[in-house]
Amino acid sequence: TWRVQPDGGEPRVLQRVNGIFPPAVNGDIAVVTEHLEARGLSTPRLLPTTDGRLWLELDGAVWRLMSFVTGVCRNALETPGQAHAAGALLGRFHRALDDLDHVFANPRLGVHDTPRHLAALATALETHRDHADYGLIAPIGETILARADALPPLPSTPDRIVHGDPKINNIIFADGGDEARCLIDLDTLGPMPLPLELGDAFRSWCNPGSEDTTETRFALDLFAAGVRGYAGTTRGYVAPDEWRAIVPATLTILVELAARFCADALNEAYFGWDPERFASRSEHNRVRAEGQLSEFDSLQARRGDAESAVAEAFTGR
Repeated sequence: TWRVQPDGGEPRVLQRVNGIFPPAVNGDIAVVTEHLEARGLSTPRLLPTTDGRLWLELDGAVWRLMSFVTGVCRNALETPGQAHAAGALLGRFHRALDDLDHVFANPRLGVHDTPRHLAALATALETHRDHADYGLIAPIGETILARADALPPLPSTPDRIVHGDPKINNIIFADGGDEARCLIDLDTLGPMPLPLELGDAFRSWCNPGSEDTTETRFALDLFAAGVRGYAGTTRGYVAPDEWRAIVPATLTILVELAARFCADALNEAYFGWDPERFASRSEHNRVRAEGQLSEFDSLQARRGDAESAVAEAFTGR
């Protein structure tokens, strides 16, 4: 991603799209962002080429140009006020898309297929016994699988159009304030059960330590503020089965992501890594897996308090 500025013009965002996404994902983005803008939400918009195309294919890569939204991205939340603002923004985003009738070219079906991710971890543990760090990784993997066995069941809820990856650094905040301005990184748009979207949001927003450390916890004050912000903009939109599933879904996403990171600590084939901080891709993803597992345990220890915060936010009692 580059920030570019033509002579005398407004800044733009130039992106080479990750190859895991089909080019047609840009059509989905165009439809959704037009709908969001018509509902009064701030959003980046695709800027067409001189011949009207939404993207450009060049030398085996897909490129696009988007409008630039000023503000800052955060790798972790610092205050309950920021969490409240993030929750309110995500609520407005969901409500604005509630009446959108669109068949997605890139629906990302089964992206949160937790049993599939757990099975992939079990396979990695079985097939990579010769990995140099197997002795460090295997106990983490076995613990993740044990935590998964104790996960609370999730209710069957309808698919809704959601962002798909509402982690904290996909929100742009206003410079020098708590206002959450818009959501970015829109390649993951599509239909999904709402509790999984919210679980993915809160597992990110409520971890002050970020994903790249084992020193993680689930910050209940950030969670309560984020839920209040979300509930304040979605009453009448979120069904009771959906809001009651927020905490179980957050636990599920934490286990799922821990499993994915742990499997890749052995497979070394999917997630990227920071070579300036970690000696290998395996080490970085082992740390990530431990961090998600630690956050899971932190939330599980205060699950009752978290569920009370959700009930109070949505019912006032």
